[in-house]
Amino acid sequence: MQASELAELSMFLGVARHKSFRKTALERGVASSAVSHAIRSLEERVAVRLFHRTTRSVSLTEAGEQLLVQLQPAFDQIERALETLNAFRDTPFGTIKINVPASIAPILVRDMVQPLLERNPGLRLNIAATDSLVDIVEEGFDAGIRFGERLGQDMIAVRIKPVLRFAVVGSPAYFAKHDIPLTPEDLKRHECIRYRYPSGVMYNWQFERDGQTLDVEVEGPLTLDSQELMVEAALRGCGLAYVWDYRVSAHLASGALVRCLDDWCMLDDSLFLYYPSRRHVSAGLRALIEFLRVKAL
Repeated sequence: MQASELAELSMFLGVARHKSFRKTALERGVASSAVSHAIRSLEERVAVRLFHRTTRSVSLTEAGEQLLVQLQPAFDQIERALETLNAFRDTPFGTIKINVPASIAPILVRDMVQPLLERNPGLRLNIAATDSLVDIVEEGFDAGIRFGERLGQDMIAVRIKPVLRFAVVGSPAYFAKHDIPLTPEDLKRHECIRYRYPSGVMYNWQFERDGQTLDVEVEGPLTLDSQELMVEAALRGCGLAYVWDYRVSAHLASGALVRCLDDWCMLDDSLFLYYPSRRHVSAGLRALIEFLRVKAL
């Protein structure tokens, strides 16, 4: 088999997985036209239509489904064969694609990237930050980082660091007009900056003290989908924000923001790196798992 034919089959697998020429092109770092050309060339060579295409969707034909069933194990075997070469290298090699929540991506990038890549010079990281719930298999990721309550049942999950903590903060200008809340119930009398997930679901503020846990549905005139914007709004006196404390440490130190309900804000150690149980774990992914599992960020 010629290299061009192997490349076409690899491109076929990408389109079959993503159900999208555009996503396959983004994953491979090529133009969408290159993907279309490869699939068209493959279909002409085998004289069978492999995909149904419309302007809105891509789906496999019956022939395409059969080819996928036969082809996927062969490419999995090739991947495993190439992976055995890592035994002859000093460090893992290749690209690892990771999906992480946008809200915690800054601290992960700040504390993870440089030492991990320095330790593993053959490793490449491709990090996508989003708070949307992503199917990492469908989107072509090797692994994802999420909080435990949002993991799928069919995933292998490894608890990782850092241990994070929330903070409720407001500006001195805001507290000049409002009393500092002493209990979570006091938030009902405050203007709170609410967070909305990409799905549209609103995030309730969670508190814990002396074994008592509270889930508070806050109210306020401003709703945002970014912790960065929430911090900016709090600095401008728009209301109270409930964000990861690492995002506001400098503002707390400078006095630009004031912390409240500190004794109610709990540590959160439910951060996990997860990956599909049926996927062969590459040396690069193993290196990432071990680094995050043992490294105190």
